[in-house]
Amino acid sequence: MKIGSIALSHKIGAFLLKASSVVTVALKPFGIWGLGGLAFIDSGFFPLPTTMDGAVIGYVAGDHRKFLLYCLMAAAASALGCLVPYYVGRAGGELFLLKRINRARYEQMRDRFANQEFLAILIPAMMPPPMPVKLFVFGAGVFEMRPLRFATAVFTGKLVQFLVFALITVFFGPEIAHGARNAVHEHLGAVLGTAGAVVLGLSIYVLRRLFDRRRGTRFPLEEANTAGADDSTPNA
Repeated sequence: MKIGSIALSHKIGAFLLKASSVVTVALKPFGIWGLGGLAFIDSGFFPLPTTMDGAVIGYVAGDHRKFLLYCLMAAAASALGCLVPYYVGRAGGELFLLKRINRARYEQMRDRFANQEFLAILIPAMMPPPMPVKLFVFGAGVFEMRPLRFATAVFTGKLVQFLVFALITVFFGPEIAHGARNAVHEHLGAVLGTAGAVVLGLSIYVLRRLFDRRRGTRFPLEEANTAGADDSTPNA
């Protein structure tokens, strides 16, 4: 029975690989619309043999002038495609998610969405494969993240990812861009840590500016630190 299941999974995998190859070849002649179709299918249904960052590098190498348009199209189509697994998860995918990850990781993911749901999607969306983005996308549906906020996070993360590789392609060529992509694949943990630190730092900076300029108040962390300093000052 187990051998039969393995054989069936291999047949399904081979079929999906063949189907994705046919789709990739069929959509390539349609230019930017083909790139959008590839991004939608890759994010919403099954992964393509050519990763989306690799596809963007190829399109940008063919026409540098449209690099921003290619990135916007790929990011927007990826965000729309991610709504498919998102709504599947929202319809009742908790049990399915628990079959893919253990209870401890499930609870860790739930807490992350409860505290920082935007970053919980933004950071994985910025990372190229082998980052399991679909797992986080599915989790966003399970934990009922708001659709607009979810799509915005995916779009922003994907746009950053594609822009990085597109700009490397424009200034240094596709060979360097592919080399950078391979380096990210090999050192994904270090890249994730760096990206998380950068995003957290930018978030704190933006919040400080909002509190200082719009409300005329200090950032809450600064108020706590100031209060602590005042309390520790001895009375005259």
